[in-house]
Amino acid sequence: MSKVLYIKANVKPEGQSKTFRISDSFIEEYKKNNPNDEIITLDLYKENINFLKGEDLEVVFGPKNEESRNHPILKYAYQFVEVDKYVIAAPMWNLNVPAILKAYIDYVSVTGITFKYTENGPVGLCQGKKAVHIVSRGGSYSEGAGAAFEMGDRYLRTIFGFFGTTDFTTIAAENVDVIGEDVEAILENAINKAQAIAKEF
Repeated sequence: MSKVLYIKANVKPEGQSKTFRISDSFIEEYKKNNPNDEIITLDLYKENINFLKGEDLEVVFGPKNEESRNHPILKYAYQFVEVDKYVIAAPMWNLNVPAILKAYIDYVSVTGITFKYTENGPVGLCQGKKAVHIVSRGGSYSEGAGAAFEMGDRYLRTIFGFFGTTDFTTIAAENVDVIGEDVEAILENAINKAQAIAKEF
């Protein structure tokens, strides 16, 4: 049995998020094919995620013990390292991911939990896992001139690789804010792709 961490990062309520339409379809299809797996849903806007403060750094970079698992920040890093798969639902905001997702990544980027330092440099402790990023974008940023401006998926792919998770797939619905585009057709195409990938995830 695998554990899947479903990380949701969008302030829009259920039913209004294009990204969540795709990601929820992915999760439902995954459940059909993996009924015994555990899905842990982590809606970042419903968690007490904040920006790291000065007093938090001592905890993040300090020694870890059994009590660390209950720390309000470190508990997220322990949860992160103990699952097998990640589904990140995060739209493109201002060419990047929503700020709350970056704040969450700061919570889980903890030496001694998700990565460690060695004489040969940092080593990720989340190896052998897989991740999928589901994203909606107002314009076209996966290829052509727009690709140079896309920094959200690029960041997630890089930081997950830093943690040791290199099996990283992106499902993107693009041009959803472009006047004249058939947004429903774009979303349906992305949902179909998501469901196909979910069967093998």
